[in-house]
Amino acid sequence: MQEFKHYQSAHCENGVTIGLLRQAGLHQITEPLAFGIGSGLFYIDIPFLTLQSGPAISFRSIPGSIFKRTCKAFDVKLQSHKYRDEDKAMAEMDALLAEGKSIGCQVGVYHLTYYPKEYRFHFNAHNMIVFGKEGNDYLVSDPIMEETTRLASEDMRKVRFAKGVFAPRGHIYYPTQEIHATEDQIKRAIVKGIKRNCGEMLRIPVWFIGAKGINHTAKNIRKWKSKYGDRRAALNLGQIVRMQEEIGTGGGGFRFLYAAFLEESAAILGNDELLRASEMFTNAGDMWRDSAVQMAGIYKGRLSSQADYNLSADMLTEISAVEKEAFLYLDKIKL
Repeated sequence: MQEFKHYQSAHCENGVTIGLLRQAGLHQITEPLAFGIGSGLFYIDIPFLTLQSGPAISFRSIPGSIFKRTCKAFDVKLQSHKYRDEDKAMAEMDALLAEGKSIGCQVGVYHLTYYPKEYRFHFNAHNMIVFGKEGNDYLVSDPIMEETTRLASEDMRKVRFAKGVFAPRGHIYYPTQEIHATEDQIKRAIVKGIKRNCGEMLRIPVWFIGAKGINHTAKNIRKWKSKYGDRRAALNLGQIVRMQEEIGTGGGGFRFLYAAFLEESAAILGNDELLRASEMFTNAGDMWRDSAVQMAGIYKGRLSSQADYNLSADMLTEISAVEKEAFLYLDKIKL
């Protein structure tokens, strides 16, 4: 079995990306670079979908896109498979592991037995690396864990074929070649990642996506108390807080991570304007964290008036304006 180095990270897909790509030879990649090159920063409030009876909100790009975009930026060929047949999926994973390959997996969180019970819930877009098998146990590098861990075969089957929204269907993925990136390739990848992220947050002509999507959520929050009543409205805010602060690095954490990407990029590209942009996203991250405290107060019953909901909405309206300004500034920088 090939030796595998575990990397703990703030967000699971970033950790899988750097774990697999560093093993394949791309030693320059860091978590902020993977997140930024993969244009991971995003916002969407999907009006026609609910997640566990609450609003379906995401603070990042579509699961899997960070890995795919980062690989594409460095011309890395990769394999990606989903399955209908569970037995075939497990057999093919075993065969790849026997060849010494490390494999990225999309899984459901609920049956990850090495998680404390209070952290297990029905979320199917978690990512981890499987790098070996000993007896009935799979060897797992889960980026949010400090050390590698194990998962029994029957539990691996359950997490790979979890049901519900974003059902993983046994999804596995891995690079198929050695990677040797030049300094120019890294610079081009950074520039492309920034420009794509600016476009996705500013110019997608849909009201619930990007910077304007944050404002769309703010408008909804103002209506929830009268539309749904106290309990349902508070649960909706609790859902936002969970998506923002407990799933991956959420709203504030992703903004801090993007700020770190811009700081690293400023050094690589020799462009100090990126440092100003980094400060703007750090400010946005602080504002997201403050908004989470306010919404959590309503969810926990400490706050309950319409004025409290209006304040939550006002905070998101301000965040929308700040992120729009930050991306407009970033978009105008000559890179």
